[in-house]
Amino acid sequence: MKTRYSYGGDEHIYVEIDDEMSLDAFFICLSLSKLVRAANIPGVTEICPANASFEVRFDPDVIAPDAMMAKIKELEHEAEAQEKRLETRIIEIPVFYEDPWTHETLMRFRERHQDPNGSDLEYAARINGYDSVAAFIEAHHSQPWFVSMVGFVSGLPFLYQLVERDKQLEVPKYLRPRTDTPKLTVGHGGCFACIYSVRGAGGYQMFGITPMPIYDPEQKTNYLSDFMVFFRPGDIVKWKPIDRTDYDRIVKEVEAGTYAPRIAEVKFDLDAFNADMTGFNAKLMEALNDA
Repeated sequence: MKTRYSYGGDEHIYVEIDDEMSLDAFFICLSLSKLVRAANIPGVTEICPANASFEVRFDPDVIAPDAMMAKIKELEHEAEAQEKRLETRIIEIPVFYEDPWTHETLMRFRERHQDPNGSDLEYAARINGYDSVAAFIEAHHSQPWFVSMVGFVSGLPFLYQLVERDKQLEVPKYLRPRTDTPKLTVGHGGCFACIYSVRGAGGYQMFGITPMPIYDPEQKTNYLSDFMVFFRPGDIVKWKPIDRTDYDRIVKEVEAGTYAPRIAEVKFDLDAFNADMTGFNAKLMEALNDA
């Protein structure tokens, strides 16, 4: 793992921890970006973290670009030595797989897809070696996912599956992006899952939809009254399959202001996770089930 630094014009420095996404790279990125923030370097105006990288915006009239880069580099070894632990939460996200809305949308855009004759789930199941869509859906929701980044679109989480690398689900994006994606679609591209926080264009494969809003700029949703964005980096997600009846019930509860996401406070320790992924995930599930 070799950190790469580059300039973005006169006002930005881009710090890339690794070419590949990994939890090790995520934790070093998180530690280094926190250290940069804590250092209160004169001239820094914004720090924007991503999956395994972050960008620093600064005022070049206050600090020269080469001086800014030097100060960030000074903190790298300290970041690598930080403990890879988080006080975080595990959240149950209901998903209506094979719902009618994403299905209607994906069928409108089959000419942009690798397999014009099937659905996104059928394609994903086949290229990942599953005998059926049901088996693929089971693999998708059976293990937790780690929120490594929030952004690109306001409130949209990128999620990384907490399993061995050779067991991770991987699906390419559409050959050409769609011009439409339903709000709250559960999508997948590369090794990342996501939830589309708003309706709009997109290229991720569409697997289902959640009735649970994750972004509300008006903050009228009861559990988003304090902050318009639900997710934060380090959150852990457990998908819960639901049917149409459950979906409609949750939509009504959200509208009535009575819906409460199922959440448990947990500790994530990367070394403990790497030592026993199955056992560590079981403990995460246990904490959620006890919530």
